[in-house]
Amino acid sequence: MKDNLLHNSFGGLTAFFAVAREKSFTRAAARLGLSQTAVSHSVRSLEKTLGVRLLARNSRAVIPTEAGEHLLLTVAPRLEEIDAGLLEVSELRDKPAGSIRITAPEDAIRLLLAPKLKNFLKEYPDIKLELFLDNGYVDLAAEQFDAGVRLGELVAQDMIAVRIGPPVQFTVVATKRYFSKREHPQKPADLMHHNCINVRTMTHRGLWAWEFEKGGQQVNVHVDGQLIYNSLFDCLAAAVAGLGVAYVPSELAEPYVRAGHLVPVLQEWCPFWSGFHLYYPSRRQPSGAMAMLIAALRYDS
Repeated sequence: MKDNLLHNSFGGLTAFFAVAREKSFTRAAARLGLSQTAVSHSVRSLEKTLGVRLLARNSRAVIPTEAGEHLLLTVAPRLEEIDAGLLEVSELRDKPAGSIRITAPEDAIRLLLAPKLKNFLKEYPDIKLELFLDNGYVDLAAEQFDAGVRLGELVAQDMIAVRIGPPVQFTVVATKRYFSKREHPQKPADLMHHNCINVRTMTHRGLWAWEFEKGGQQVNVHVDGQLIYNSLFDCLAAAVAGLGVAYVPSELAEPYVRAGHLVPVLQEWCPFWSGFHLYYPSRRQPSGAMAMLIAALRYDS
């Protein structure tokens, strides 16, 4: 009953407030861009719904009754707040604003997000972004993140995922000097005999298994070595320094391989991943700011 009352009253309230303020049906109609008949009909419908008379005529103008004055004092300010709120929401279509918290791995932040966000932040100065570096898995709701970035294969099926980057391949690298003292690994299991630089994820605190695939055969190797980092960039730097074998994104290693500082091995075992995806809960409707961010980051192959 209350819902029907509210629904049936909105148009009449707008008409009533205009007439009460203008003290004239004619001026109220002009203000609202409606016919005088339409305004009069809306006010009569409101009076019928409420069961009270809201307006009275004297020799000079239309004035509110006692019930009408009460409605003006109690409801009009709230409708003005609603109008202001609707206007703010409407303005967000052209000028999105708000804060977005995103969890992402380090290589995605440095190599993918940072370059694209440079222009995005200039274009939308009222949008604030927080990028939280985490190479592990994150519960978005529990940690109060709006979205996350992970390789497509790692995104849960109940999430909406938008691809934001090209295919990703990891590679096994070490210096020529390192391999001059040890045989090149011919298969993933051979890495157990090498001084490998491990990665520990922040979330689960576990050591990351190196993942390989060849001819449909998948192999995960839990390597061992003297060094453990929680940053792929640190792993790469350690490999360049000759401290062991690293398993890092090919895009990171490529400049050092091209310059002759690093040697890639097991390349035929290093699969391509489907690329980084921005993901968020399927039950959550993206805000205007998030929609603009998705559009800016979306990858078209």
